[in-house]
Amino acid sequence: MSAKIKPPAVVAELGRPETPEETAARKAQNSANHRNRQTVNNLVYSLIATVALVAVIVLIVPRGNPTSTAPAVDYAAVAQQAQGSEPDRLLVPRLPSGWKSNSAELRTKTADGVDAWYIGLLTPKGQYIGVTQGFNANDSWVSDQVNRTRIAGTREIDGVKWDVYDNRASSDAGNVKYALVTSAGKSTVVVFGTAEDAEFTTVASSLADQLHSLGSPTPGGK
Repeated sequence: MSAKIKPPAVVAELGRPETPEETAARKAQNSANHRNRQTVNNLVYSLIATVALVAVIVLIVPRGNPTSTAPAVDYAAVAQQAQGSEPDRLLVPRLPSGWKSNSAELRTKTADGVDAWYIGLLTPKGQYIGVTQGFNANDSWVSDQVNRTRIAGTREIDGVKWDVYDNRASSDAGNVKYALVTSAGKSTVVVFGTAEDAEFTTVASSLADQLHSLGSPTPGGK
C-alpha cells in the first residue's frame, strides 16, 4: 500500500495553501524581521555598555576643587620672558605666602586692539582676584573690564589713587564683584574679582611702587 501524500497546509489568512513563491517570500520576511530584532538588541546592549563605562569613569576619576590641586603658575617667570614687548614694564605683584596664581599670559592681537598682561590670583581665603594691565587702553576697554558698571568712588592705597567699582549687590556681576582702576605711564591697570577689601588692598599695595615707577598714577586713566 502506497503512503499517502500529505496535502499542503491551508493558511488561515489566505484560506488556501501557500504557493511556493508565497512560502519563499514569508521565509525571507521572517529572516529580515529576525535580523532587525538582532540589530535593535545589539544597539540596546551597546548603549547599556557605554552608559556603564561612563558611570565607571565618573566614579573613579577624582573630583574636587580644581584650583586647589592645579600647579601654581610662576607669573614672575612668565613676565620676565615677555618683558620688553610692550611700552611699559609688565607689573609683577609681590604677595605674601598663601597666595597662588592659576594663570598668567600676555594677550596680544585681541579683538579690541588692546594688548594686556593678565595674572589670575587665588587668595588665601580661596577667592579670586585678577590683575589686568592694558597698554594704550581706551575708555571702552576699561568699561569692558569692569562689566560696564559705574564708578562708586575712589580709594588711595599706598599713594596710588584708584577708581572703585563695587558690584557686590548685583546678581550678575560674575567675577567682577569689585574692581579698582588706575593708570600710569602707558598702562591702565584693573584689579578685579570676588575677594574682600583687605585682599584687594594687599594686591594694590604690592603694585604701588611699580606703578609709581611708570609715572604718576591717576584714577581710571584720566
